Amino acid sequence: MKKTKCPICKNKFEWEKNEFRPFCSERCKLIDLGQWAGEKYFIPGKKIDIYSVPIDEIMKNKN
Repeated sequence: MKKTKCPICKNKFEWEKNEFRPFCSERCKLIDLGQWAGEKYFIPGKKIDIYSVPIDEIMKNKN
């Protein structure tokens, strides 16, 4: 059985039988989600205010 480390708590867990992959538990999954929501993690790029730009302009730059 393949074991891997959880990216949050670093505990090893069985990959195949885990419904929370790539995390070891629901707790670690929610911690990660909170990091994204709190903007600790982000994808680099130009920030735009979606309320000040016409939707056509946003969709044109999407691709």
